[in-house]
Order: sequence, then structure tokens, then C-alpha cells
Amino acid sequence: MTDKQQQIDAHNQAMGEFIQLANTLVNDKGFDMKLVSAALMGASGVYATFTAAGNQGFLAPGGVDRVADMYKKNLAYIQQRKKEELEAQGLEPRPVAEIQGDAPSSDSTN
Repeated sequence: MTDKQQQIDAHNQAMGEFIQLANTLVNDKGFDMKLVSAALMGASGVYATFTAAGNQGFLAPGGVDRVADMYKKNLAYIQQRKKEELEAQGLEPRPVAEIQGDAPSSDSTN
């Protein structure tokens, strides 16, 4: 197995564990799904900041822009893959244009 494939497998395993935790919070502990989604996004932002700047630092505006761009590209990739999965199942993908107005922002959970 190549190093790249090992990284992909580790990424998928870690992502699966985060999704499993999110499902546990919603299904077993009664948390609202939108709140859990916002909390995961907030935790990701905190961890991305820690990864780049450590416990005593923070991201400069350019760093925030780079992280936000990375999130945007990753989300677009996920949506494309989801669309392809649905098409492969013979379904007609129907995108949701915008997030509902009552979805909490990541800073509303702090």
C-alpha cells in the first residue's frame, strides 16, 4: 500500500469516527443535528488553529482565508462525490440551494 493510500485510509477512518460520534450525540444523547454540525465545524476551526499556531497563537487574516478556502474546496468535493453516488444509484440529485435560516452558526455554540 502506498503512503498516499495509507493517508486516505487514515483520513476516512478518522472522518468515520467523527461521524459516528456526531450520530451518537444526536441519536443517543438527544442533541439537535444542526447544533452538532455547528459544533463539529467549530471544533474543526479550533483544531485547525491549534495545528497551525499552537496553543498560544492564532491565525492572521490570511491564514483564516486559507483555512476557509480549504473548507470550501473540501465541501465542494464532498458535494460532487455525493452527486456522483446518487447518479450511480439511478437517482436524480436535487441540491439544496442554501442552508436553512435557523441553522446555528459555529459561534452560536460558544
